[in-house]
Amino acid sequence: MSRTFTRAFIVLGALLVLGSVNYSIYAKERIKNQGEVIYLHLAPVDPRSLMQGDYMALRFSIANEFARLGSTDQRIPLHVDERRVATVGGPESTLRLRYRVRDGQVWIGTNAYFFEEGSADRYSGAQFGKFRIDPQTGEAVLVGLCDEQLQDLGG
Repeated sequence: MSRTFTRAFIVLGALLVLGSVNYSIYAKERIKNQGEVIYLHLAPVDPRSLMQGDYMALRFSIANEFARLGSTDQRIPLHVDERRVATVGGPESTLRLRYRVRDGQVWIGTNAYFFEEGSADRYSGAQFGKFRIDPQTGEAVLVGLCDEQLQDLGG
């Protein structure tokens, strides 16, 4: 293989990687800015995770329902109430949430929320995760944590 061909191959590979990463960032930013707002109720969280650093470990109540359904479909129908709180819906539901299974656990977008050092107390009363969801793909992005009245705890 010639040096020119090798260099061209490396440059092409680098461009493909950079293009893929940038497209992924663009897609998440588009969901954050244009996606529909939904709230998912948090399941009890290990309080020790607040003490481990500048993040909170997250679990969502709805994930337990996904696991019980045992669906092979990776998109679950949602019912969204008047407050935009989402629960598992029926087959007639038009909004679907995409999830993944990692290490035997249902994973919805993230399993942690990172915050500024020293602000753990602000988030200790979190009851809901605020998501933006792409109605076409079901991909969801966590954009904040909220209290029982759906007030953003981010300040």
